[in-house]
Amino acid sequence: MKLEDLKKIKEEAGNKLFLKSDKNYRIVVGLATCGVSAGATPVYDELKKIIKKQNLNVDLVSVGCMGQCALEPIVEVYDKQGVRTTYCKVKTADAAKIIERHILANNIVDELLMSKFLK
Repeated sequence: MKLEDLKKIKEEAGNKLFLKSDKNYRIVVGLATCGVSAGATPVYDELKKIIKKQNLNVDLVSVGCMGQCALEPIVEVYDKQGVRTTYCKVKTADAAKIIERHILANNIVDELLMSKFLK
């Protein structure tokens, strides 16, 4: 592997991790085996549909394991400042709540916060 290859890998990883400057939010959905088996694919698809329908300036990405398999599906929302909000046990119907309350109204969806489930 050459230095140029490593730089390219670093740049690609950075693009996945950091919010693109032209986006207001980044929504990350865990789509590893644990997430998929818990229903993350329909959640991702619903978020994608809503974002497209409302023409929202949001970056939606899928990632692997989020580290809390028992709490899947997990959805993380990052704002421009890099503040992360982690939602868990997200159902397809919750996608609209996340968009309406968090993305559009800038309010946390308290009942889905991961911290509520980690006791």
